[in-house]
Amino acid sequence: MVFGVIAVGALIGWTGVLGEDALRVLNRFVFFVALPALVFSRVAVADWSTIIAPSSAVIVASALIVGVGTSCVTRLIPGTSAPGAVVAGLSPSYCNAANLGLPLAVHVLGDATAVVPLLLFQIGFYGPLALTVLESLTGDHGLSPRVLVRSALANPVVVAALAGGASNVLGWRPTGPVDGGVSLLAGAAVPVALIAFGISLATTRVLDAAGVSRRTLGVAVVGKNIVHPVVACLLGVAVGLDGAMLLTVTVLAALPTAQNVFVYADRYGVATALARDAAVVSTIVSVPVILIVSALLGRW
Repeated sequence: MVFGVIAVGALIGWTGVLGEDALRVLNRFVFFVALPALVFSRVAVADWSTIIAPSSAVIVASALIVGVGTSCVTRLIPGTSAPGAVVAGLSPSYCNAANLGLPLAVHVLGDATAVVPLLLFQIGFYGPLALTVLESLTGDHGLSPRVLVRSALANPVVVAALAGGASNVLGWRPTGPVDGGVSLLAGAAVPVALIAFGISLATTRVLDAAGVSRRTLGVAVVGKNIVHPVVACLLGVAVGLDGAMLLTVTVLAALPTAQNVFVYADRYGVATALARDAAVVSTIVSVPVILIVSALLGRW
């Protein structure tokens, strides 16, 4: 299903039916309209008891370790800018939880709710944090606490996360037509992002050495498909997880790079080829990796 929607996007890009500016417009729609609606709707109804748990701590810690570590490593590669290093860090640590995580949770883990902590962490905290840093690094005022706060309040995804958190704490949610409208817009985030991703595949050369450093891409893909699940598994063992819970955190960490990373990169015009190629390659590699993880940890 996911690949079918991407294929539709590729067909749209190949035929040019939406015009030359389709990719930019669709990505802006996702970033400024659909993604904030998705973030608000998920955070507003989050069950905090499912978040405050050892497995959730492993999910958060493994993503931050891999993300920060990859950013630091790729920053040392000649030609990698600070914003580019942020995108490189997101590529192995921001998982495709919504598109691939949910169906995998049902078929491999037997429980769709296993993905909820990862989704909430990514869309409610990790994504907004990365966007705030990117906003600061690509702006004219540099990176400072004051700029971070100002950038956060100017970012629609961050504002949506804050509003969703306030709504959750206060026990209030929009009702009637407003709630229906937010739900409809939230539902558009994933398919439109996938369409935009497919268009990018058709209109640009994937794995073009001139567009992205093979070394940087290699670090991102290895980080996503090998380092991230290994770190999650080791952290899981360290906090006493075993059986189904250890399998859950490891499989979730083995999910490929999310299309949201490409949306973020395109929004700020930074390392878009890296974000796109990392998503493509990590998606292909993730299939055998998840099968191997399931076979090994299924007997734990």
